[in-house]
Amino acid sequence: MTRKNVDIEQWDVENEEFWESEGKKVANRNLWISIPSLLLGFAVWLMWGMITTQMQNLGFPFTVEQLFTLTAIAGLAGATLRIPASFMIRIAGGRNTIFLTTALLMIPAMGTGIALMNPATPFWVFQALALLSGIGGGNFANSMSNISNFFPKKQQGYALGMNAGLGNFGVTTMQILIPLVMTVGLFGALGGDPMELQKASGTLIGRIEAGTQTWIQNAGFVWMLFLIPLAFAGWFGMNNLRTITPNPGTPLQAFGKILGLYGVGIVTSIVGVVALSFLNMWLALPLTIVLTVVLLRLIPGDIKPAIKKQFEIFSNKHTWSMTVLYIATFGSFIGFSAALPLSISVIFGNMMEVAADGSMTRVANPDAPSALTWAWMGPFVGALIRPVGGWISDKLGGSIVTQVITAIMVVGSVGAGYVMMLAYNATDPNQYFWMFLALFILLFAASGIGNGSTFRSIGFIFDPQQKGPALGWTSAVAAYGSFIAPRVMGEQIKAGTPELAMYGFAVFYAVCLVVNWWFYLRKNAYVKNP
Repeated sequence: MTRKNVDIEQWDVENEEFWESEGKKVANRNLWISIPSLLLGFAVWLMWGMITTQMQNLGFPFTVEQLFTLTAIAGLAGATLRIPASFMIRIAGGRNTIFLTTALLMIPAMGTGIALMNPATPFWVFQALALLSGIGGGNFANSMSNISNFFPKKQQGYALGMNAGLGNFGVTTMQILIPLVMTVGLFGALGGDPMELQKASGTLIGRIEAGTQTWIQNAGFVWMLFLIPLAFAGWFGMNNLRTITPNPGTPLQAFGKILGLYGVGIVTSIVGVVALSFLNMWLALPLTIVLTVVLLRLIPGDIKPAIKKQFEIFSNKHTWSMTVLYIATFGSFIGFSAALPLSISVIFGNMMEVAADGSMTRVANPDAPSALTWAWMGPFVGALIRPVGGWISDKLGGSIVTQVITAIMVVGSVGAGYVMMLAYNATDPNQYFWMFLALFILLFAASGIGNGSTFRSIGFIFDPQQKGPALGWTSAVAAYGSFIAPRVMGEQIKAGTPELAMYGFAVFYAVCLVVNWWFYLRKNAYVKNP
């Protein structure tokens, strides 16, 4: 090895002697810097689910559909940026990539805080900031690709489960921290003036009544307290593996490559958002993905041969089967995380009232459960159990675990849809809330275990050269769940049929059962229970 905190020339973790004497210490150091960096990425990416809920309570002049759109834009950008992020490690190096992509999160964090200080801020500004917060979603692909290179095959489930599972705690951290920091003037005069709640809200510390002063801008500013030291930790504590990245260039050259790759993703994300204004979602998303892949393939210079080499994953049938399965697991986790807070506010925030002539109208529910109080529980369980999914899969095999949890998700989705239908049409929706919450916690738990099992399978199936790009690609496509779920659930709630969204998800999970069985569990499977 060369200097401790820069480049490593020799790396053979499948050699037990090397692993025990040198590799384990270096791998764990990189893992434990990677985890909080990824946690902050998730927090900044998905903060719009909580921010839009409070924007509604504060009377920002936007419709429910517009607020769902902000969450969906962040989801689309985060997923799209994962595609170029999948290839960063082998082009620019792990240390260079994690440092810069963590530092870039300061832009949407600070910008969102500034924009939230003024209710008259134009909607397009929030759209731009939601788009940039997708950087946090993109960081998942390079983080997972990087960590997979530091650990031996027998510990892929553990390493990737820890990185992704504890990184996913960014969702829960955000859902708990944002409501808390909004209640205090955390940054004094520098943080701006508070606003007054127009509707009652709630946090873990209790219900907050209308008229209470609230510093919603802290939802953006608070992340700066963590991002600055984490960027330094990444720069001084992480490594580039020369066995994986033979020619990262100087740090400035590496940064240029990273910014160029993310630049492609930003452009195609904008194209995707514009396309959604005149195309069906199911046409706009494939267009965005294909355009991103094509533009990456056309990048000139020394990036081009590296990208071409990594594109070999697209000729591997397992890339496509594992993409479908990872959509079911991670796509569900991230999609429900993004959609749940506002769904609670809309479904349970109103109730049916019977008029004198017998007609039914929807009116405000004065005793509605607060999304800010309850929405964190599902993502918390899903993130907490994810390393367990990786550990169990290391023992039993990934595909058998995937099959069991997917079956659970079929049943859970049908149940959740039915309860949502009852609540939406009830004169007392609160009676269904606990069943609704329990079913979503079940779905989060199953998707969390499935996150670990599918990553174990990917780490087992692909060779060292394809493993990193395959991890990044599958996570990129699955991350579109953070766009699809808010969009689908928002549309169906608006139409008065929220159950149809969940029934549709159940059908998709049933298809995944067949795919997983055909590729990995039947008698003559391509790879038996990886």
